[in-house]
Amino acid sequence: MNRTIEVCVETFQEAEAAVKAGAMRIELCADLFCGGTTPSFEIVDRIIKELKVPIMVMIRPRGGDFCYTQEEFKLMCDELAMCHQHEIDGVVFGILNTDQTIDLDRTKKLVQLASPMQVTFHKAIDETPDLVQSVQQLKDLGVHRILTSGGKPTALEGKENLLHMIETAGTELQIIVAGKVTWENLDTIFQTIPNKEYHGRRIVKF
Repeated sequence: MNRTIEVCVETFQEAEAAVKAGAMRIELCADLFCGGTTPSFEIVDRIIKELKVPIMVMIRPRGGDFCYTQEEFKLMCDELAMCHQHEIDGVVFGILNTDQTIDLDRTKKLVQLASPMQVTFHKAIDETPDLVQSVQQLKDLGVHRILTSGGKPTALEGKENLLHMIETAGTELQIIVAGKVTWENLDTIFQTIPNKEYHGRRIVKF
């Protein structure tokens, strides 16, 4: 099975080094210490121009929880419009209700606003009470990918959940296995959790 390796970076220099080391796709974020927020579009443009690699841009107005105010949600919508202007390949976001279920109405709107860009629903899914149900809901909404560690701190700990999520996703939706996936343990994780896409900050050696 061919594997797509997505590397999470904050800077152009990190993106450049990751691509040289074998990254097939870049997820670009700012403020990774708080889980990632929307990056500078100057860095986005430079990566697009100089690296010629698919780039997924985080759309997140702040760190913390994933329950956003109306003002924060409007900012997310505005940032999606900016992504269209910059001809970005795809976007990454997640939005929950106060009970930690997926905010279906606002997620649907974001998916519609993002089209035809690829949409990844990020690890906010790991906070939802029923991971398999969440996968089905996101599949119904037309999300393309879900970034998840199966609701656990690491992919290996979330193995059973991830296998169920991959089965539920089927061919219509791609699960991206994440959670302490590194260049050192990638082969082990691939053998334990066979899948097409993997994500990490240190998933390639650079």
